[in-house]
Amino acid sequence: MSSSPLNVVILAAGQGSRMKSQLPKVLHPLGGRPLVSHVINTARSLNPQRIVVVYGHGGEQVPQALDSDDLTWVKQEEQNGTGHAVAQAIPELDDESTVLVLYGDVPLTQEKTLADLCRDGNDALGLLTVHLEEPKGYGRIVRDSHACVTRIVEEKDADEATRQINEVNTGILAVNAGKLRGWLSQLNNNNAQGEYYLTDIIAMAVADGVDVKTSHPENEEEVLGINSRSQLAFLERYYQQQQAEALMAEGVTVIDPARLDIRGEVNISRDVILDINVVLVGKVEIGEGVYIGPGCVIKDSVIADGVQIQPMSVIEQARVGEDSLIGPFARLRPGANLAASTHVGNFVEIKNSEVGAGSKINHLSYVGDSTIGQRVNIGAGTITCNYDGAYKHRTIIGDDAFIGSDTQLVAPVKVGAGATIGAGTTVTADVPSDELAISRVKQKTISGWKRPTKNK
Repeated sequence: MSSSPLNVVILAAGQGSRMKSQLPKVLHPLGGRPLVSHVINTARSLNPQRIVVVYGHGGEQVPQALDSDDLTWVKQEEQNGTGHAVAQAIPELDDESTVLVLYGDVPLTQEKTLADLCRDGNDALGLLTVHLEEPKGYGRIVRDSHACVTRIVEEKDADEATRQINEVNTGILAVNAGKLRGWLSQLNNNNAQGEYYLTDIIAMAVADGVDVKTSHPENEEEVLGINSRSQLAFLERYYQQQQAEALMAEGVTVIDPARLDIRGEVNISRDVILDINVVLVGKVEIGEGVYIGPGCVIKDSVIADGVQIQPMSVIEQARVGEDSLIGPFARLRPGANLAASTHVGNFVEIKNSEVGAGSKINHLSYVGDSTIGQRVNIGAGTITCNYDGAYKHRTIIGDDAFIGSDTQLVAPVKVGAGATIGAGTTVTADVPSDELAISRVKQKTISGWKRPTKNK
């Protein structure tokens, strides 16, 4: 990397009409994050002095959607081409710096690729190019008899011979800011699209005796831009394949890499098994030896060692202690904090609750705003009635309590350690430790009773 300071300009003003969306193109998600967010994060990894983002279409939606404390925002009122867009950022740049130009809809360029491009700093113009079997739509790199770059010709302005060239311009370049300022002032829009092309500065650099040095990405997906939802879907799957390959290289079993979605930052230990159609969202930590079954969704959660999560479970902003068993069809909502060796079974929902070690909630229950001790057994169909219509209240259940099936615990209420609640009981008052609470009527039958029928 050059010793001169680095300024990064990210062009993010395009409308993206082929996306057919009210959302600005650069805010469409890839891997759960806006396209431009990927570009910004890669730019940050280069430790630049300044990052300038040129935005336009969608107005304030773009800066409002991003973590922008270290970003300088410049609005391009009218979209008159890439040269015009970069010119909007020029007042924010230091003439002694190296300027790296990136694009908000080209999300997967790697840090190493950009570091190599910027290596010559202010001494040359670094140009990122790629060879494509199907170069249609791209500007062609024209070289002289010594293989030196002389200019870039946009396809709409190219003759048939030039269109046969398969080395194309990615649009990504690095050059001295002072030189760039001068060249941009000389641009004109005498071309097929009536726009100010940034690519025209290549010929100006050659004319001024500035060496144009090309470098290339490891693969073409790094420099693919997104202009349609089809292209977005293609790069999404490529990105997910990369995530899966990285996990497998670290000792994670991915049953089918084509059916895994990672939409955030994950930290997954070895010997984890991710079955098909697992979706990991936000910040997720998964300990060693965890199994996550088909169709599970885990968001912003911590899963400790040895946990087994059965199919179709949803876990959000929760913590699951080691060696616990979750699901199938369980839902852990925000604030669910399960200690070690807990069991949460099918169609159980837990929200904002602490569940102690060894406790079991195996069937068809709702536990909300509760503190549950260790080794508690909660029977099928149990509900903590935590909301009185105006306020939430807490239920507290002591260690070793047994809650019978079809129990309603009307909060605020406490069940003491070792207490037993008989099946079908509605608990409206505190239950002392080691005692039995029951509220059943004696069964009786009514002879001659007839079920109501509709009138004919």
